[in-house]
Amino acid sequence: MTRTARQAKAASTIAKILLETKAVNFRPSEPYKLTAGWASPVYIDCRWLISFPWARKTITLLACEEIRQKIGIENIDTIAGGETAGIPYASWISESLGLPMVYVRKSPKGFGRMSQIEGNLPEKSKSILIEDLATDGGSKIKFVDAIRKAGAECSHALVVFFYDVFPGSLESLKKNKISLSYLCTWLDVIETAEKLNSYSDSKINEVRKFLDNPIEWSERNGGRGKE
Repeated sequence: MTRTARQAKAASTIAKILLETKAVNFRPSEPYKLTAGWASPVYIDCRWLISFPWARKTITLLACEEIRQKIGIENIDTIAGGETAGIPYASWISESLGLPMVYVRKSPKGFGRMSQIEGNLPEKSKSILIEDLATDGGSKIKFVDAIRKAGAECSHALVVFFYDVFPGSLESLKKNKISLSYLCTWLDVIETAEKLNSYSDSKINEVRKFLDNPIEWSERNGGRGKE
């Protein structure tokens, strides 16, 4: 997406937070296997950030501003957090915006109301899905489908971090009528890491190779490849 000056500044701020809290892990020699099956030399642990009050406060403020400017508070009735990493972020954002919150299970629980949605989600209400990060968008589609099956509307998702490297990610979401807002990407982290000298040149260069051709890099390192 084409960024505004506000969005670019927010991305730089969050990239710095991720590096300073050591939520970023560079490991080209021992690639990570992501949930979606991709092999990656880098990993972001947004769950780690819940232990840093100053970091989560800043991220919450920036996320709320993104929602206000891009979507509009008047177009949202409920904040929905995806199990499990999206729940704390949804909680902080709902509190800051003064909106109700629910959370979406990965699958319906096998007892009680047998519900996949926890909390009060009125039919035809408008929700936004909140998650910590997105790789190729697959899990976002599943969560949004659950919200829609419960009778509510959901056409927006917001994540703190978007890999923004795997082809077709945004197209897949668009096909499912979901617009994705995100605060920071790998390119933001790499550029900030170079400015701060956070990692060696060799590690950064290997990560850039991954960003230039993630599918080939993944396949070469034992992960998901061309399909």
